[in-house]
Amino acid sequence: MIPAAVAAKLNEQITNEMNASQKYLAIACQLETMGLTSLAGFFRKQTEEERAHALKILDYLLEVGAAVALAPLPAPQAEFATVVAAIDASVEHEQLVTRQIHDLVALCEREKDYATRSFLQWYVDEQVEEVSSMAQLAQVARLARENLLQLDGYVARLLSK
Repeated sequence: MIPAAVAAKLNEQITNEMNASQKYLAIACQLETMGLTSLAGFFRKQTEEERAHALKILDYLLEVGAAVALAPLPAPQAEFATVVAAIDASVEHEQLVTRQIHDLVALCEREKDYATRSFLQWYVDEQVEEVSSMAQLAQVARLARENLLQLDGYVARLLSK
């Protein structure tokens, strides 16, 4: 029911979202070992969100009768030199995912697949929030500099809202 090119790109996006989930889980593990439990919790939450994004696409493919083709995931970077470097990598990754979603939307428009285009609008909107929240965290991390406990406390307050 959807063009083959769109189904193939949606399958790629499942992999992209699961890859993001793995990246955030690796960051959460590093932060947890540093004793930054609130920051680790933030990234664990991101892990679950990215997995949910992947499953939402998977469910859409099944709903429209397209084949699901799961691909292997590359191993995520396990360690970062600094907390700021890990957060900066997360900002860059969210920007990459945004470009991937935009490319998917453009493909849907070229293929005149308006149903999938409509489905993807949620992702377009979600990426605005994802990039914004990660960029804000990066800004606060730079302000905190070496005071990681202050940064962890800031994130604890964010998570309690």
